[in-house]
Amino acid sequence: MAGILDLLSSDLGKSIISGVAGSTGNDTDKTSSVLTMALPVLMKAMQRNASTPEGAEGLMGALSSKHDGSILDNLGGLFGGGVADTVKQDGAGILGHILGSKQQGVEQVIGQKSSMDAGSVANILKVAAPLLMGVLGKQKKEQNVSNSGDLTGLLGGLLGGNETQNEQNFLEKILDADGDGSVVDDVAGMLLGGSKNGSGGGIGGMLGGLFGK
Repeated sequence: MAGILDLLSSDLGKSIISGVAGSTGNDTDKTSSVLTMALPVLMKAMQRNASTPEGAEGLMGALSSKHDGSILDNLGGLFGGGVADTVKQDGAGILGHILGSKQQGVEQVIGQKSSMDAGSVANILKVAAPLLMGVLGKQKKEQNVSNSGDLTGLLGGLLGGNETQNEQNFLEKILDADGDGSVVDDVAGMLLGGSKNGSGGGIGGMLGGLFGK
């Protein structure tokens, strides 16, 4: 299965990047950088949430109904006249649910690394979150995912499935900061120091390249 970062380099991914950039008034390259950093973090957060029976059940329900992948069928319509407020509100709800108290810190860290303010990052993620859920919903349908075990496998596969320990530690570090608003302090040393650990490929290679800038 192709990983979530492979999606961004596909035709669909390029349409998403240009659409998100246009609808939020941001530079395409910077939007691409934000999504390359943010999507694995969001996937990892979802994977952790789905590790409990309640979390898995909630995600399965959302992917079976509201987020069944149909949002991807008409990206031209979605982005054409500016993204509807209802989509952004949905995105804000998704982010709040999967990131919780970590949301602001995650946006700050990604903003620092992409040379954007946290508010612009937040706007990009609000539009991207429903699209990410749409990708998951589409994959769920295509792979006949019907239980929490299959769902965990789906999320792991989209994360690359073969993350190195360094990559897992990196994603966990962003999400496991202690919720006191100092996520940036907790991980900035590693990120802003340009650590290239785990830059052998996959998520690590992509993130290592970005964070080494």
